[in-house]
Amino acid sequence: MTAPVLVIGEALVDIVNAAAKTTRNGNGKGKAIPGGFAANVAVGLARMGVPTELVARFGTDQYGDLLGAHLFGNGVQLAPGTVDPGFRTSTATATLDAEGVATYQFDMTWDPPALSLRRGCPAIHTGSIATMLEPGATAIHRFLESVVDQPVTVTLDPNARPAITPDPVVAWAAVRKLAALSDLVKLSDEDCAFFRPGVSLDEIATELLTEERTQCVVITRGGEGAIGIGRDVQVEVKAPAIEVVDTVGAGDSLMAALITGLLKRDLLGERRLAGLTSEALHDVVDYAVKAAAITCTRHGADPPTAAEHAARWGA
Repeated sequence: MTAPVLVIGEALVDIVNAAAKTTRNGNGKGKAIPGGFAANVAVGLARMGVPTELVARFGTDQYGDLLGAHLFGNGVQLAPGTVDPGFRTSTATATLDAEGVATYQFDMTWDPPALSLRRGCPAIHTGSIATMLEPGATAIHRFLESVVDQPVTVTLDPNARPAITPDPVVAWAAVRKLAALSDLVKLSDEDCAFFRPGVSLDEIATELLTEERTQCVVITRGGEGAIGIGRDVQVEVKAPAIEVVDTVGAGDSLMAALITGLLKRDLLGERRLAGLTSEALHDVVDYAVKAAAITCTRHGADPPTAAEHAARWGA
């Protein structure tokens, strides 16, 4: 493979704090850590050895320099326009509870540079705030519509953010529109509870799979693991027992490992998951759950490398 996986979405700085409040400039107890949904997935892919290009937007201020060094240091290619000297780099304050689970408050603007598809690109990944916050949300939707006939797999992680989209009905409608343009949709059980309260995970997966293009839905369940549901297959994967430090970036690590696992099995690109078997789906979801588990054993959005994954869990 020569063309990189294309990841579209927010790159920002997480200000991680165990207390109730911190400041944008990181004073006090807050620690500034490079992050953002798309940046985390891109780094996760690159650490797994997958060529990756990120379309985001951040500045050349203190936080932007921190992001740039992090992304370049991990081998992520940056699309033209991602680094914008006139842009104020976005932040997210991540407050951790006693169990290490994070909640977020955002200070961000999302207006991506021009979107384009390289010849031979095996997959496009997007989701989270980038697909909900204008004007970038509309730009992403139009881009996915423009590549609908191209031999590329589209993956989506809606990643519910009530602070950005407090109305679940409106948010779910937006998710459904993007899911119709996606081959694989990944959600967490917390996403499902926000988007579709009172609806079972199986029912939500079935609803998404009514779209002609969507071939697979993966739903994570925290410490319980994840389920994968395809057209004719369904698997359940248990999470390994670990000591959780925090959950920051765990879902993004899982998403990166899902894409990596599909790529290793030649299930990206023209095939669009049509050849997905129960065995392949189980292996891919298991690989992804174990990647997320490693991230949960350390502070911040710190996805594992392929070598770390192999050393911890075996090939």
